[in-house]
Amino acid sequence: MLYYLFTYLEQSVNVPGAGLFQFISFRAAMAILVSVFIALFFGKRIIRILQRQQIGETVRELGLQGEHSKTGTPTMGGIILLLAIFIPTLLFAKLGNVYILLSLAATVWLGIIGFLDDYIKNFLNNKEGLAGRFKLVGQIGLGLLVALVVYFHSDVVIREHVTQEQYEELVAENGDVQVVSKNPEKAEPVY
Repeated sequence: MLYYLFTYLEQSVNVPGAGLFQFISFRAAMAILVSVFIALFFGKRIIRILQRQQIGETVRELGLQGEHSKTGTPTMGGIILLLAIFIPTLLFAKLGNVYILLSLAATVWLGIIGFLDDYIKNFLNNKEGLAGRFKLVGQIGLGLLVALVVYFHSDVVIREHVTQEQYEELVAENGDVQVVSKNPEKAEPVY
């Protein structure tokens, strides 16, 4: 979101420094800083909330030394990871990019599988959690979805053995890489 805001501010209002958001290195550094802040600042609070709600692990009796020290360890900590991934991505990424959207979709999909597993363990009192076959079906389904999108989506570009001359022809004046197309009128920049 901030990328589009600062792009607008740079092009329309000509705000000094707004062009910094055009650099992926700056946006990546900012995303890392925001992610660490979220994980450290909100992580502690989320863990305390989970402990207060007594959403924690119960340990099976296996006769191992020290196994009871894990009793009450909060589960559902994946919420912290999801927040630390989603918020910086939504703030600093180009959301029209197929790779960003695919990564977010995969993260949500796997987050749902993890949430269902923890929910079944904690709230339905089934210590086995989500059955392994359902986890596997969900992961294979995600893999197939990603493969289909990568194979069929028109914005996914795969180039092998691009020479320097070919690369220079593909790069436009503004630095965007142009899609090689049989119909040059329909060539669009890859973001």
